Amino acid sequence: MEKKKDKDSGPSGTVFKAGGIALAFLIIGYQSALFVHRAAQLRIAAIRDHPDTVYVVDPGVASRLLASYPDQAGASPEAAPPAVRRNAPHSAPVRQERARSRRVESFRFNPNTVSLEDLMRLGFSEKQARAIDNYRQKGGRFRRPSDFAKSYVVSDSVFKRLEKYIDIPRTDINRADSAAFDALPGIGPYFAAKMVEYRARLGGYSYPEQLMDIYHFDREKYDGLSDLICCSRPREPFRIWSLPEDSLRLHPYIRTRQAAHSIVLLREHTPREQWTLETIAGAGILPEEDASRLLRCVVAAP
Repeated sequence: MEKKKDKDSGPSGTVFKAGGIALAFLIIGYQSALFVHRAAQLRIAAIRDHPDTVYVVDPGVASRLLASYPDQAGASPEAAPPAVRRNAPHSAPVRQERARSRRVESFRFNPNTVSLEDLMRLGFSEKQARAIDNYRQKGGRFRRPSDFAKSYVVSDSVFKRLEKYIDIPRTDINRADSAAFDALPGIGPYFAAKMVEYRARLGGYSYPEQLMDIYHFDREKYDGLSDLICCSRPREPFRIWSLPEDSLRLHPYIRTRQAAHSIVLLREHTPREQWTLETIAGAGILPEEDASRLLRCVVAAP
């Protein structure tokens, strides 16, 4: 007797099963596509409208986040609005877009003292600004604009734009202390002390080249820093018309007791209106070289 065939075991049954499976996959795929599309729309809207805001829309996730804050414990996720975290870390694309859209400014600045915020206003990234600051914190100093150009974070194009805005104050040789002198190229503690000492003997520097009067302070040393210094008017110009003889002889261009005595005699026997450095030079009191140097000095009025 022939056995009865199972209706699902034939070819038609196999086709029926395959069609059911395919239909199930189509339904699942359609639902997944809708979910992904909706999530993408929400993410794009969040990035476009609020690039610094992250929205948590899943109630379960919102509940866990709210539970992490003491003042929100027990709050109902359904009653509360979607949880929002402000100032969340940005993704790399958002950071890059912000950097591209950041306004770059150009203004006068001293690279030795400019703040991190102002470096970023000048067009440097936060990482570049911190690299410049780290160099300064370790004792580095930009003496000239060309020194700033040598920094590995300063590109040629950026330096070309900023070069005319770099403002590095010169060292005033009538105001600087020994530490400021020591910071100049080629000047160590020895010459720094000598520069302060010689200024006191002169009553203040009258012109920068007077530094070369110092023993072993030659032209090469002077040329190495001449563009980094300036010379303001002495605070207390040498009182050549009132100091006693013993004090006059301490001046580097008078030096001898005889010359100091002659200047005192000139003051005593010459009308006040003739008390000039030209009168001293013309009287032959000093050697010609010392007289010419004295003529360039700023001295107190009679």
